[in-house]
Amino acid sequence: MAVDYTVIVVYLAGMLAMGWWGMRRAKSKSEFLVAGRRLGPTMYSGTMAAIVLGGASTIGGVGLGYQYGLSGAWMVFTIGLGLLALSVFFSARIARLKVYTVSEMLDLRYGGRAGVISGVVMWAYTLMLATTSTIAYATIFDVLFDMNRTVAIILGGSIVVAYSTLGGMWSITLTDMVQFVVKTVGVLLLLLPIAVVKAGGFSEMKAQLPTEYFDPLGIGGETIFTYVLIYTFGMLIGQDIWQRVFTARSDKTAKWGGTVAGTYCLVYALAGAVIGTAAKVLYPKLGSPDDAFATIVKDELPVGVRGLVLAAALAAVMSTSSGALIACATVANNDIWSRLRGRITTGERDHDEVRGNRAFILIMGIAVIATAIALNNVVEALTVAYNLLVGGLLVPILGGLLWKRGTAQGALASVAVGGIAVIGLMATYGILANEPVYYGLLSSLAVYIAVSLATRPTDAAVLAAWRERLAGRDPELVSEPVPAHQ
Repeated sequence: MAVDYTVIVVYLAGMLAMGWWGMRRAKSKSEFLVAGRRLGPTMYSGTMAAIVLGGASTIGGVGLGYQYGLSGAWMVFTIGLGLLALSVFFSARIARLKVYTVSEMLDLRYGGRAGVISGVVMWAYTLMLATTSTIAYATIFDVLFDMNRTVAIILGGSIVVAYSTLGGMWSITLTDMVQFVVKTVGVLLLLLPIAVVKAGGFSEMKAQLPTEYFDPLGIGGETIFTYVLIYTFGMLIGQDIWQRVFTARSDKTAKWGGTVAGTYCLVYALAGAVIGTAAKVLYPKLGSPDDAFATIVKDELPVGVRGLVLAAALAAVMSTSSGALIACATVANNDIWSRLRGRITTGERDHDEVRGNRAFILIMGIAVIATAIALNNVVEALTVAYNLLVGGLLVPILGGLLWKRGTAQGALASVAVGGIAVIGLMATYGILANEPVYYGLLSSLAVYIAVSLATRPTDAAVLAAWRERLAGRDPELVSEPVPAHQ
């Protein structure tokens, strides 16, 4: 295992070096939070694919393939569909807004009264998302070093917190590009073909497994529908995803770069399901489907390759964890703390804003590590995160983008009712039940439409300013340099 250990240690050291390099670039709020809005198509596509394909998509995707066969691809597939929908239909407009958070977008659209409550919901989502990614370090380091769960979480989490705190989005972008390459080589180019060959090829896999393992809808129509509702729609509105859209140097980069990343996700989804199916042939009686990834890597891959593939799993976890962490800190500082203190953050000096945002990443990072140590169930934590996001924020965000009659009162009522309904229904039906997100979303939609129609339309001046901002013609926007970084 010495060679494998060396590969992992070099990889982790490289992540910290990227953080140090990024610190030298992040000299302003824009540089620190959105990489100066400078990313070209190559970097944008790679980092966007990296953030959405985390530990759940890699380890969990292989586990679903082990349990359900090819239809286990649907979870990650719906993530790709959501990213494609965001990129094709909304990303160009989002990029032109030149904001830092989803709540700032809501304030612009509805006239400045939706920020704090939507910020609290988004903060809870990003905190839980970062926590689920951090818990996954325990699985990987256990395979690598037979390490205690708490120590593994602290080690992995501390590395992510360190490079994220040092350089903000620049560090995260650079590390995500490395992680994207490592994931592509480790999972798609190495693990996928090796797993299929070790299982005897597709003909042997078909001979060994029940026919439902090769049914595209074998996982069940209701499960697929729930995945679409949670993950496809979740991709449209998450702060972690939007913050990456804000890094694009142009609306075309956001649209076409995101389309490439979404297509990559579809390929990754199928690869994970095939690897899991192969693992079912090789190890038909594993204790848990989520053990499939670690088992096939540990037992079937040669020395060196094994280290690279485990680094790929680590890369998947770290990319999502760092993206969720900076999103959580950005929301906590810009949407909640600064508003509660009653001061306007744009009046501060850039250098003070960098220091403040850096401090919030460190604070949120410590909170994430502590929460990860306290929690055990990754699936439940992830379900809570997406239920809150979709049930509380989907309707007012998409309503603001698509329906000019929507009002601030309707948006606030929608966030409050949807969020409370989701929490109450999870307590009643159980966290993993489908009903909370179904009924929470329906109640949010009904309240949004009813309250918006019952209240005065949004002021014409606010809507006019919103349209100018969407078109990228707002004269108050400060022009930022956009050198062609690739």
